[in-house]
Amino acid sequence: MKKLGLILSFAAALLFIACKTNPFTGKQTLALVSNSQIFPMSFQQYNQFLSENKVVKGTAEADMVKRVGQRIAIAAEKYLNANGYQGYLKGYQWDYNLVQDDQVNAWCMPGGKIVVYTGLLPVAQTEAGIAAVMGHEVAHALANHGQQRMSAGMLQQIGAVAGNVIIDDPRTLNAFNQAYGIGTTVGVMLPFSRGHETEADQIGLYLMAIAGYNPDEAANLWLRMKANSGGQEPPEFLSTHPATDSRIANIRKMAPAAKAEAAKFGVTSFK
Repeated sequence: MKKLGLILSFAAALLFIACKTNPFTGKQTLALVSNSQIFPMSFQQYNQFLSENKVVKGTAEADMVKRVGQRIAIAAEKYLNANGYQGYLKGYQWDYNLVQDDQVNAWCMPGGKIVVYTGLLPVAQTEAGIAAVMGHEVAHALANHGQQRMSAGMLQQIGAVAGNVIIDDPRTLNAFNQAYGIGTTVGVMLPFSRGHETEADQIGLYLMAIAGYNPDEAANLWLRMKANSGGQEPPEFLSTHPATDSRIANIRKMAPAAKAEAAKFGVTSFK
């Protein structure tokens, strides 16, 4: 029991000292791993990825990706500075690349390293469609969602260790480990991830609107994404993402607020 007390005290201390404020929501979030640790790993992995994949350069599509990325980054800095978070982007090294790959996907690594796959272009269709995707992916990085997932994973492991310290009976321990793994994944980690997706949708709408892109296009993008997937998706409670229909409805509700936010920066007409 003494070991358990030490483990729980350690976990409580981590929760107390390792929190930071999300500048877009004002919420306190987990930050057990600092950006000073995450960014170098992110940049190294990004450079390795680029060296192992075909980067498209000098085309109209590649230029568009860079243009949209730059506008989203400028929008992020404008928003953060206007809301009292000057210097929040310290350590960011923005980079935007189009990579030859049939996947309908894009991502932004911590620290501002962005990749758009060529497979996304036919579904995105327009520059505003690309902005909707890139705004969403940049939002994940700005809100430190990767940092939060790493932190939540560490706490999940601490809980497992605590259970293994308490339980002496091997059969009971085996049942605990199975139940704990399923319970914390379905009941905690997956909802946590879905919450991040919804948050990134909202932040992404703000960013694309401030950057001059119509946030209404985000819902249209997801309608095309749904059609492209053939409507195939797992039940929402077993997914890291909200159900597409729920996502589209939420985006439509959030779009007017994004336009109002953009108006604060003098942006009242959109691409």
